Amino acid sequence: MAAAPVWSVDPRTGKQREQVAVEATAEEVDATVRAAHAARGSLADRTVRSAFLRAAADGLEASKEHLVEAADAETALGPVRLTGELARTCYQLRAFADIVDEGAFLDVVINHPDDTATPPIPDLRRYKVPLGVVAVYSASNFPFAFSVAGGDTASALAAGCPVVVKSHPDHPGLSELVASVLRRAAVTHDIPEGVVGLLHGFEAGIELIKHPLVTAAGFTGSIRGGRALFDTAAARPVPIPFHGELGSLNPVVVTEAAAAERAEAIGAGLAGSMTLGVGQFCVKPGLVLVPSGAAGDGLVKSLTDAVSDTDAGVLLDHRMRDNFIAGVAERTELPHVDSPVTPGPGGEHTVSPGFLTVPADKLTREGAYDLLLEECFGPVTVVARYEDDAEVKSVLSRLPGNLTATVQLSAGEAAGEGRGAEILQELTPLAGRVLVNGWPTGVAVAAAQHHGGPYPATTSTSTSVGGTAIERWLRPVAYQNAPEALLPPELKDDNPLGLPRRFDGLLER
Repeated sequence: MAAAPVWSVDPRTGKQREQVAVEATAEEVDATVRAAHAARGSLADRTVRSAFLRAAADGLEASKEHLVEAADAETALGPVRLTGELARTCYQLRAFADIVDEGAFLDVVINHPDDTATPPIPDLRRYKVPLGVVAVYSASNFPFAFSVAGGDTASALAAGCPVVVKSHPDHPGLSELVASVLRRAAVTHDIPEGVVGLLHGFEAGIELIKHPLVTAAGFTGSIRGGRALFDTAAARPVPIPFHGELGSLNPVVVTEAAAAERAEAIGAGLAGSMTLGVGQFCVKPGLVLVPSGAAGDGLVKSLTDAVSDTDAGVLLDHRMRDNFIAGVAERTELPHVDSPVTPGPGGEHTVSPGFLTVPADKLTREGAYDLLLEECFGPVTVVARYEDDAEVKSVLSRLPGNLTATVQLSAGEAAGEGRGAEILQELTPLAGRVLVNGWPTGVAVAAAQHHGGPYPATTSTSTSVGGTAIERWLRPVAYQNAPEALLPPELKDDNPLGLPRRFDGLLER
């Protein structure tokens, strides 16, 4: 039986553009993983590793026009957005190259023997080593930054782990192009092409997570798909870490004082955030708690004006468009749910942005309104009008884990007046990133960044953005009483590699 073709599809028309590949068979998955496994040794030298990452960034930049054109044809995200995302991806690759060069991620700790301790301490030397082959599952909504050359791939390669990427069906052509750039960069540094594998097809993704040589996985996508892979990873004869980003509502609390002070600005900011990228950001604010009364009314009017002025847009594929239209329709059928700007079909291939309103007390107990506490992918948000602080607390207590949570405060509350600090503490258990007087869309690539959160936002406590994302693909190992001559150079007393380390309790740089 012939392998199924993999087509590139234009989301603006729904028509097939070209066949770019075929779905991988089980035998091809096995061969790809084994090739990646065989390439592990080529990543052992940190100098080679960092040079490879920089060469990959250079190669992507050199092919920028062609890559952006291909990405836009398959995603309809637009050249401006995609050019910025590609720049972020290149920056991320170089940032991990810097981390590799510095070496602090190895967490070198050396303790010499101490017979006076209770119990006595032997000679112990600890650092981190790469896990092995990492499976990466690409996201639909970030064809560069969370795909073939995205954060999972960059951090895994930086850790010394080869990767096998399961491409997303929404941009298979772009995936092939980016993989080619990475492989060319690898070859220039005598690294085998197999260090970056690429697979297409749903069944290939299942075979990949089951492969005995795959040691960990990174995923960005839906709760349903991510949970299925997570369960498969856990059910293996040898379970493996599965770092999945699954879904997030990203709640926002607007205090009454903030709404009274700057209703127009908050409404306009919310509109921009919820419609950015046609509402297809993983950190889109999907639930906003707004006070009842005149101050809240002003915010809703500002939001209405701004959303009404926002054009219809194309979603990443027609399946997402169908799900968005059906999801909005199901929500608007609930009693007491209004739509000041009705989201829905904007044309044959587009959707129009909008938002829904509901009394917050409808969300304080289990029932049909639980649907409003689930993510709806696309340009829509739910504005819940609350009467008092007790309703806010009650709604927040019912929310699942999120990537972000935001509070909009007045100037006085930001200076310490009122219950601003209390709200901050109420939001902290809900999310991995808590914002004050900002909007969650836009995730900076920085050392202090955390892009993760309690389940179902993610399946682990790790981040997929920022330097500490490298920790997902490493494991610690300690050597006890190993002769100096047998130790790896990272753990020798004279520190031949010049690594940051903790030596007999003192931090050395």
